[in-house]
Amino acid sequence: MRPGGHEVLKYVTLPDPTPGPGELLVKPTAIGVNFIDTYRRSGVYQVPFPHVPGTEGAGEIAALGQGLEDSGYEVGQKVAYAESVTGGYAELVRVDAARAILLPPGLDLKVAAALPMQGLTADYLVRSTFPVKAGQDVLLYAAAGGVGSLAAQMIHETGARLIATVGDAAKAASLTALGVPSGDVLVLGTMRDLATDLPKAVKDRTGGRGVHVVFDGIGKDTFKASLASLRRRGTLVLFGGASGQVPPLDPQELNAHGSLYLTRPTLADYVATREELVERAERVFGAAARGELTVKIGQEFPLEQAAQAHAALESRATTGKLLLIP
Repeated sequence: MRPGGHEVLKYVTLPDPTPGPGELLVKPTAIGVNFIDTYRRSGVYQVPFPHVPGTEGAGEIAALGQGLEDSGYEVGQKVAYAESVTGGYAELVRVDAARAILLPPGLDLKVAAALPMQGLTADYLVRSTFPVKAGQDVLLYAAAGGVGSLAAQMIHETGARLIATVGDAAKAASLTALGVPSGDVLVLGTMRDLATDLPKAVKDRTGGRGVHVVFDGIGKDTFKASLASLRRRGTLVLFGGASGQVPPLDPQELNAHGSLYLTRPTLADYVATREELVERAERVFGAAARGELTVKIGQEFPLEQAAQAHAALESRATTGKLLLIP
C-alpha cells in the first residue's frame, strides 16, 4: 500500500498477531472509521507504509500479553479502544492494555465502537478546549455528523445556544429533534458565498455580535467564515479538515477580526494520561449506556469494503458514524 486515494486500500491476509508484554489481543465486533484514517492513508499525516489503517473499535479480549495476569483484564471481557498497536482494520488487533476501555454492562458493542474517537473528541472539545457554559452562543459545523451529533447533545445539555450547520436540509431534522430551533439550523448547501453568507446568518441571530466559540472540523472551506462569525475575543477551535487543510495563516488576521483565539487540538493530548482517558471514557460510555447520549450509526460496511467506506466518508454526504464489520 502507498499513500493515495481510497482506491489504494487493499484487503489482504496477514499472519495472526500475538499480544506483546502489556498488550491485549482483541477480536473486534465493529471498527470505527474516522477522518484521521483518511489523513494517514492519503499522506496528510506521515506514517510508515505499508500501513494498516484504523485506530478504534470494540470487541472481546481474545488473549492477554505477558504481565497482565493480575491486571484485572480477563479473556472474554468487552473493551473499546481509541488506538491500536497494529492498526484497527483487522479481525484481530493488538491494544496497549493501558489504553483499553472496559465497557459498562449492557452497552452494545457497535455503539461502543462508535465512541472512542468521536465521543471522546466531542467531550474534550465541549468540556476542556472551550468549556461551554449556559448563556453562550456556539457555532458547530457538521452537527449531524459523527462528532457533531455527539457534541450537539453535549452543548445542548449546558444550556448554551447552539447554532448548528448541516450540509443539506435532509440532515436538519436530527437537530430540531434535539431541541435546536429550526431557525438556528443553517444549511450550508443553500449558501452561494460561504465566507460572507454564513457570518451574516450567524450575526443576524446574535444581535450582530457573533458567537463565543466556533467548533470547526471542516477546515479549508469554512475557515474564513469561522473567523468572521466570532465575536470580539472569540475562540476558533479547528479540530479537523474534512474539506482539506487550512493554508498558512498570518496572525494579523486574528487581530483584524477582534483579538481572536485559535487552537488546533487533537485527542491524544486530552487523553495523554490513563487517568484522563478513564475519566472521559466513564463519562461518555456511561452516558451512552444509560441512554443519556444518543449514538447514531450511519452506515455499516463489511471489513473488505473499507475503500468504499472511505469514499463515503470523504464525500461528506454521510450522517452519524461509519463502521466496518469484520
